[in-house]
Amino acid sequence: MKGVAVAWVTGASSGIGRAVALELARSGVVVAATARREDELASLAAEAAGFGGRVAAYPGDLSDPESLTPLAARIAAELGTIDLAVLNAGLFIPVRAVPFDADAFYKTCDVNLKGTVGCLAAVLPAMTARRGGKIVLVASVTGYAGLPSSAAYGATKAALNNLAESLKFDLDRVGVAIQVVNPGFVDTPATKQNDFRMPALLAVDDAAKRIVAGIERGGFEITFPKRFTYVLKVLKLLPYPAYFWLVTKATGWDKKTD
Repeated sequence: MKGVAVAWVTGASSGIGRAVALELARSGVVVAATARREDELASLAAEAAGFGGRVAAYPGDLSDPESLTPLAARIAAELGTIDLAVLNAGLFIPVRAVPFDADAFYKTCDVNLKGTVGCLAAVLPAMTARRGGKIVLVASVTGYAGLPSSAAYGATKAALNNLAESLKFDLDRVGVAIQVVNPGFVDTPATKQNDFRMPALLAVDDAAKRIVAGIERGGFEITFPKRFTYVLKVLKLLPYPAYFWLVTKATGWDKKTD
């Protein structure tokens, strides 16, 4: 990948993070892969053996933000300057109004929002000092508008979209690029928890290819498949009664009995 020698990918043990780490390694990038599960990171590194680049395991826990700055410093010292940070780690806990589980919200915020902010604190000072580098925040179309059982996850992803939008004003002035990824439904361990219809479900390898292509292409938002994500953008512009009726029908939520 042009201009990227070293990338840091969080949430790399499974799902989108793992697939993106492999896709970047195929393109010749040295990838520092972070997740809590050391065995999965070792498996990932082995799978990337023989690629144009490689994957190096750097275990870490995004719910412990104070550990992230030393971790990023170690990556830079051992692999070289971090050119690209793909901040993908995310926790999805389906939640319902009845019974209401406040702890699910706290746990989700700790990883998805607080952990991402900890990663930003770990990499942005060096990037802004050298006036270069790229940040990619992996959000979700659940951040566009509320969807069934996604109150905790969607709230954090909406926050990431707002965070990226707000930071862009300052980062443009100091030569650091920022992008946000808003994928539709991707076949991952997280989405397997959904108990409703998921239109336009994509294979995880397809999603990773689209994300890496979007990083190379540039621009602010990477969203796919557009036949689905753009429909959600339009739906959000509708009056609320129409929005809730259409989403209820599209997801089959009106057929649920619990």
